[in-house]
Amino acid sequence: MKKVVLAYSGGLDTSIIIKWLKETYRCEVIAFAADLGQGKELTGLEEKALKTGASKIYIEDLREEFVRDFVFPVIKAGAVYEGVYLLGTSIARPLIAKRQIEIAHKENADAVSHGATGKGNDQVRFELTYYALDPKITVIAPWREWDFDSRESLIDYAKKHGIPVPVTKEKPYSSDRNLFHISFEGGILEDPWNEPAKDMFVLSKAPEDAPDKPTYVEIEFERGTPVAVNGEKLTPFTLLSLLNEIGGENGIGRVDLVENRFVGMKSRGVYETPGGTILHAAHRAVESITMDREVMRLRDSLIPKYAELVYYGFWYSPEMELMNAMVEESQKNVSGVARLKLYKGNCTVAGRKSDRSLYRADIVTFEQDRGAYNQKDAEGFIKLNALRLKIRKMLEA
Repeated sequence: MKKVVLAYSGGLDTSIIIKWLKETYRCEVIAFAADLGQGKELTGLEEKALKTGASKIYIEDLREEFVRDFVFPVIKAGAVYEGVYLLGTSIARPLIAKRQIEIAHKENADAVSHGATGKGNDQVRFELTYYALDPKITVIAPWREWDFDSRESLIDYAKKHGIPVPVTKEKPYSSDRNLFHISFEGGILEDPWNEPAKDMFVLSKAPEDAPDKPTYVEIEFERGTPVAVNGEKLTPFTLLSLLNEIGGENGIGRVDLVENRFVGMKSRGVYETPGGTILHAAHRAVESITMDREVMRLRDSLIPKYAELVYYGFWYSPEMELMNAMVEESQKNVSGVARLKLYKGNCTVAGRKSDRSLYRADIVTFEQDRGAYNQKDAEGFIKLNALRLKIRKMLEA
């Protein structure tokens, strides 16, 4: 092995991995950090990577691409894993891995590496993408090779070699942040009975500390894609950033979940997804007046499978291509505006409107409908639907 491209975050694992790769494989290590909206976490990353032993580091701004080509498709699909998880970490991995492969080709690297553990989902997500885009690539997964057996042993190694890391034995949980969300897991969170510490959260106020007055926000969609907030057209990155600020201020988007990992175990994760929570609610509201009933039911029946494919790491797969094509077709009439009320952690729909609306007040009204609907027609409709039920009862008799 002569040259390896490492998916680098500057966190505990990848900080150790640079030195470990050089010691174990005697190879050159090129670090790659994708800017997906981590903010201050990227500060000093170049200096740290080079000081730790990397020969070069790529830090690339992928924020617009991330929201446009990965987050928004998930929003359009209505994808939620196991009822509550909005897939913030899951959907970031295929983009990171895709760009990592592109850099490996550019640098004529022999291999790629990542800091995912051998117990988690991320190893699968990274490596399925690597192999889907380059079947011949060599993958180095240190957590499946080295002798370290815990995060504490990594911290001890870091101290021994003077490697600065953002994790301590007092706060041993790990986090992963991007524009869509931030996740926390491990350490003190491994006991599902323990309530997360109030000072752990980053993107949102505690609901009890949020403003005592509700905030209203209007979001416009075109063919299922969010395009404006409160009447102002915004790029994908700026739109989601703004909604993160608004949602975070109002305590929106906190989730505490014990989920089923792909590898077979249950794990506890705590998530903050303020802007994403708002977008899911707003998108569903616009769909409710613009999407045909049977199209919606068919799409909804596939949501668990879509979410599972994202969670498991099959973004670059033929089945996901098929699913995304179906989602795009389902969204062709989903254009309109949703108005949401945000108050102390709650995100509720306050209104929705669309030029493509299938909602007809002259048909649904309890007042005089002026002949738009003949209520007598319901009698035959009911009798035909009751026929098989009547026959079944007659047979019993």
